[in-house]
Amino acid sequence: MEQTLNVAIFAIPGMGHLIPLGEFAKRLVLTHNFSVTFIVPTPGPLSAGPKSFLDSLPTRINYGLLPPVDLDDLSSDVRAETAIALTVSRSLPSLRDVLKSLVSSSRIVALVVDLFATDAFDVAAEFGISPYIFFASTAMTLSLFLYLPKLHESVSCEYRDLAEPVQIPGCTPVHGKDLLDPVQDRKNDAYKRLLHIAKQYSLAEGIIVNSFRALEGGAIKALQEEESGKPPVYPIGPLVQMGGADDGSECLRWLDDQPRGSVLFVAFGSLGTLSFDQLTELAFGLEMSEQRFLWVVRSPNDKVEVFGVNDQNDPLNFLPNGFLDRTKGFGLVVPSWAPQAQILSHSSTGGFLTHCGWNSTLESVVNGVPLIAWPLYAEQNMNAVILTEDLKVAVRPKVRENGIIGRNEIAKVVKGLTEGEEGNAIRSRMKGLKDAAGMVLSEDGDSTKSLTELAQKWKSKILN
Repeated sequence: MEQTLNVAIFAIPGMGHLIPLGEFAKRLVLTHNFSVTFIVPTPGPLSAGPKSFLDSLPTRINYGLLPPVDLDDLSSDVRAETAIALTVSRSLPSLRDVLKSLVSSSRIVALVVDLFATDAFDVAAEFGISPYIFFASTAMTLSLFLYLPKLHESVSCEYRDLAEPVQIPGCTPVHGKDLLDPVQDRKNDAYKRLLHIAKQYSLAEGIIVNSFRALEGGAIKALQEEESGKPPVYPIGPLVQMGGADDGSECLRWLDDQPRGSVLFVAFGSLGTLSFDQLTELAFGLEMSEQRFLWVVRSPNDKVEVFGVNDQNDPLNFLPNGFLDRTKGFGLVVPSWAPQAQILSHSSTGGFLTHCGWNSTLESVVNGVPLIAWPLYAEQNMNAVILTEDLKVAVRPKVRENGIIGRNEIAKVVKGLTEGEEGNAIRSRMKGLKDAAGMVLSEDGDSTKSLTELAQKWKSKILN
């Protein structure tokens, strides 16, 4: 009997990375008959979200947690990217042990690593395993990663101080201040680590990116142009969690009672939090808009948590006095978490105020939901540029000099998306992207063909 081919995936335990990797693994198993093994480095016990996600993966997708690494030597203000990179590098001895066991018991055709985990390439080389990168963000950000070593050599100042926008190959020009967070301080350890990682991208045998041509045509075209030292790029998106059956949650029952396309969904992803002052302004802005809303609210916090948000206090206690009573007729506030995929696919959802995380963005595209762009961290400012300036499927509220978005601005933007002509135009363009997303994932679609090309490449390695 022919032995099933195995793909090993080295994945950091953040939900924004695990979800698209999980969907990628499902397609490898169900469509191309691979088995998949997730190998997960951790700084400690898994939080509830990642553990539940990994436990729910279907048969023939296995996972193993590597022994926790010690990060106690890091300062309390360490950047998330540094903590992730060190979790990866300090887990390499354990990864070596797991790969040694897998190689002896299965036919591994590739090691697919998270976009921050390229240090694992050396371990893959020891076992003769082909190294690949799964890029769970935009083609634009991938283009920046590949361009970063050259940009680093050509620019001496901080990127935010550049007079002209940065021209990333194939992309809409981006002001330096809108580039992803780790490059904003070139003296910081996070930048040095990112530059190190970017230089390793040329060592991959291929890069899988969760995007598609109708969404990022210029970036993907540039990425796929042959160039010395640039690996083949396989756009296979949009890979998203789809809304399942109604799980009986309160917010879904509430949505059932709202008019079609009338509700603004407000959520900031698995890591996003606001300051207390910004939380207050958002609450008053939603109230002043008088538009229906469903808000997933978290306790205020100015810090991005590396591997998950942990609300120690009841988030509702931080809302303005009387807010819940005054908005009871048209708003619903849910503490900490809500079934986002099901909410975005619900017929009553007509807009999404989002942090512009790529998973959330793709879920909106797949469901044709127009956006209010409210980027917080990582590459989200770049994503907001794509959505507002390139695709024109989002509006972006103006930020005051103190970094706060005021209540009047919030009310104006919410009303404009819901009632205004600009909102209608955005809805029309987003409907076109929804149709395009369905096309690329169809049997003869570009993303389906791209994944098939990759799968055939892996299978042929065994035959040759």
